[in-house]
Amino acid sequence: MRSPSQGRRLDVVPDTTLFTPRTPRVVAARRLHRRRDRDSAGRFLAEGPQAVREALAVPDVVTELFGTPGALERHADLTGLATVAGVPVSPVTDEALAALTDTVAPQGLVALCRHLDVPLTQALSGAPRLVAVLAGIRDPGNAGTVLRTADAAGARAVVFAGAAVDPYNGKCVRASAGSLFHVDVVRAADPVEVVAALRAAGLRVLATTGYGDTDLDDLADAGTLAAPTAWLFGSEAHGLPEELTAAADARVRVPLHGRAESLNLAAAAAVCLYASARALR
Repeated sequence: MRSPSQGRRLDVVPDTTLFTPRTPRVVAARRLHRRRDRDSAGRFLAEGPQAVREALAVPDVVTELFGTPGALERHADLTGLATVAGVPVSPVTDEALAALTDTVAPQGLVALCRHLDVPLTQALSGAPRLVAVLAGIRDPGNAGTVLRTADAAGARAVVFAGAAVDPYNGKCVRASAGSLFHVDVVRAADPVEVVAALRAAGLRVLATTGYGDTDLDDLADAGTLAAPTAWLFGSEAHGLPEELTAAADARVRVPLHGRAESLNLAAAAAVCLYASARALR
């Protein structure tokens, strides 16, 4: 039996049937490059076959799949998955595809997706054992990388707190490499309230800071990280505000054994999250 993607020749779709940059649906989707439009529409764009694959794996998230005829042909398995899920597949011109992306060399596919975020209470209702909190992290590449690392380390939820970057920013989505679709994504206005909710849910809250009075290695050796843990990560430029480090159960520093002045945010987050992942297993 043929799959829905077999036997297609989308690369020979006549140009007259392709969406252009002026097609209303392309125009509407293109507006989602702006945060205010993403927030008002509750939609965002996920670019590239990896992101599209992960998005399609989550029921009712993708509402439309845009692609050049060549890309839809090359990734016929994804076209088939979209068709089976009842997702409209819209062939577009190269110019329209370029309008929907913000990369120099787009890969030909863009999924229009619904926002994924859930309330913090819902994310904590499943008793997660590892949570990452991005408090005021503004760089989308860093935020997406930490999200990806948290997913890889087994975190169940990632909280974007305070003035943190929008998790649906295009660069953040790409840097997450599909992990955005694997974890509970939470957006919360007040980081201090987030800390209180985490502690009430039984998680030990650890604040990362280069000036911490607790050494990560000492925590690991003492077995402290085997308990359910939430890690607080601040912006690379400014770190965590004093009110957050004061609200945490401990202020933790990553030990530096060489001459490096510090670790960047993504590297420090990886060290901390994997220390917890090892202890929890």
